[in-house]
Amino acid sequence: MPALPRTRRAAGAVVWLLPGRALYSGPSLRLGPHSGAVACLAVGVDAPFTVRLVPGGELRARTALVAPRVRHQLTASGDHIVFLYLDPRSADDRACRASFTSGEEKILAEHRHEDDLLAGAAELSSHTPALQVTAWIAKATGHATTSYADPRITAAARRLIDAGRPLPAARLAAELGLSESRFLRLFRDGTGTSYRRYRLWSQMHRAARALAAGHNLTRAAADGYFASPSHLSTAFQAMFGLRPSTLLSQDLAIRCLDPSPDAVM
Repeated sequence: MPALPRTRRAAGAVVWLLPGRALYSGPSLRLGPHSGAVACLAVGVDAPFTVRLVPGGELRARTALVAPRVRHQLTASGDHIVFLYLDPRSADDRACRASFTSGEEKILAEHRHEDDLLAGAAELSSHTPALQVTAWIAKATGHATTSYADPRITAAARRLIDAGRPLPAARLAAELGLSESRFLRLFRDGTGTSYRRYRLWSQMHRAARALAAGHNLTRAAADGYFASPSHLSTAFQAMFGLRPSTLLSQDLAIRCLDPSPDAVM
């Protein structure tokens, strides 16, 4: 698909939160090297972007899927970027991976429905109806919901996202009737990421919900079980490549599309 005119800039930025997922649409951001806790589908809405592995190797594309725990730096050449974060090795992640036509395990490129994704991504904004947002996600993933091949992993991941308090691995293991070591191996094998990294992802979800409810970063850090706002900021930069204050400066709107008690529309 040809590049859209550079004058068509994204108006502000918006993040949608869904169970196990998050979707960002907005201005291209100057990202530093980082390593995500979950898989990330990147879409260069009006121009290609470059993903550089750290260390070595790079890929230039309009659509790419970066696996979790892969240290990389993404540099956009356009003004508008979309990021869709997916539970690694979940049903939607597996279906999304199968939709790519090139690349390798760490970074896949060229989504089979790239033209449709680019056209739909150009319409995403803070005013986009929820059904249109979820329809775009379904087109991107080829799957409507987040689930794992092992229902125990689905249950554990959902418990972490919805948890009203910190959940040590030992507690979840006991709930599933497993030893802690067995549970940690099962979780790693089932998701492709560690329990600690996924728990951090769930903490980011809770912090984002607090921001969506109108709270400041101090309250968001507390709701996300971070030791301090600086702890949240450091963890956020390591996971996403920028500080949360930088993202919030992009006239950011946050929309919660999940049924959690904290959700707002």
